[in-house]
Amino acid sequence: MKKTGYFTHRDCHLHEMGRGHPECPERLSAIDDRLLAAGVMDALDRREPPLAPLADLELAHSRMYVASVRGLTDALRDDVAAGGPTHAQVDPDTSMNIHTWDAALRATGAALAATDAVIAGELENAFCSVRPPGHHACKSEGMGFCIFNNVAVAARYALERHGLQRVAIVDFDVHHGNGTENIVAGDQRILMLGFFQHPFYPYGGAQSHASNLLNVPVPAYTRGDAIRDLVKEQWLPRLEAYRPEMIFVSAGFDAHRDDDLGQMGLLEDDYAWMTRQIKAVADRHAQGRIVSCLEGGYNLDALARSVEAHVRVLADL
Repeated sequence: MKKTGYFTHRDCHLHEMGRGHPECPERLSAIDDRLLAAGVMDALDRREPPLAPLADLELAHSRMYVASVRGLTDALRDDVAAGGPTHAQVDPDTSMNIHTWDAALRATGAALAATDAVIAGELENAFCSVRPPGHHACKSEGMGFCIFNNVAVAARYALERHGLQRVAIVDFDVHHGNGTENIVAGDQRILMLGFFQHPFYPYGGAQSHASNLLNVPVPAYTRGDAIRDLVKEQWLPRLEAYRPEMIFVSAGFDAHRDDDLGQMGLLEDDYAWMTRQIKAVADRHAQGRIVSCLEGGYNLDALARSVEAHVRVLADL
């Protein structure tokens, strides 16, 4: 039987943005520890991703932006060697250390390697436990803790390198995936579905007009029952009509009730339920092909429990 892949790499732990930053290496450790303690890891095919090729990054990002991130990394390494600052700012919320470049390439590389393995039939589906996250990274700009848009690159990769005709991106992070929207809006080969707390960072998305987008703003304190209704009434009909050949998931778990970076009320059971709906669509239309990539989730215990719930469904446990 084909397994669920679990892609992660030590390089993703080395990227850090300073003491007290919520997007911290401990997020990945909490996930690993939970999956190991629960016995879930034994059912997964654990793999280490390669570094993403720069040519593949440019499927979703401008060549100038990719070069600017590499140049900032080189300058930072020189500064550190000279006893200068240890971090370089990307935006007010996002910084890089000397390990960020490799971590970001591993994060996108995980999404690409998972795509290869799932399309080849080696794996049924995959979860990428990686950081930095990606869904705020725009074509020519990093922001919101994100450097490269892992899911958007992988979706374009499935189309351009593997010849798929239609893929879907499902984003259930508490924040709008503005970077993904920036990259895929108007590309009819990609259907993007999301919900997000509004008004809230990054303060957009409610007025999306591209016909391939269905990003639904919801108010603070929205609970799981309302999200389930939204999925049944809006997401699922669009997915059924679109018949995607593969589904990519921006798996943010910061809409959890216990996560202080958002004000929504989802629980582990809600993430498991959404995953079952996504999996059922994939089974009907996409040969079961799903690649899920970690986005947000900053309460370590809630994050780990939610990822366990998500991965259990992917792996039929």
